[in-house]
Amino acid sequence: MQLQQLHQICLSYKATEATNPFGPDTLVYKVRGKIFLICSITDVVDAISIKCDPEAAIQQREQYPEVQPGYHLNKKHWNTIQLNGSLKRKQVIQWITDSYNLVVSSLPKAVQQVL
Repeated sequence: MQLQQLHQICLSYKATEATNPFGPDTLVYKVRGKIFLICSITDVVDAISIKCDPEAAIQQREQYPEVQPGYHLNKKHWNTIQLNGSLKRKQVIQWITDSYNLVVSSLPKAVQQVL
């Protein structure tokens, strides 16, 4: 996936921002200050890390060889997904949406209602 495509997808969600808290080589997408996606900054993104429900994270790892426990992240709550072309774009976008929604669900109810 091209970085520009990923950037457009992530910024299409309400109240999302792109930041570089881990340095200039890592792009972090947040909603209201909470991270939902992390990737390296390259023209072609070869992997993303997304927040997951623990049960869904295990199911994804069992079903798709491209999905591994979060690299340098809490393995219970994060998956790293290899974007080598074998996964359907629609599936990857759904997982990104799920990650965003999971983070939004952890925000205060008043903030959730605004989003």
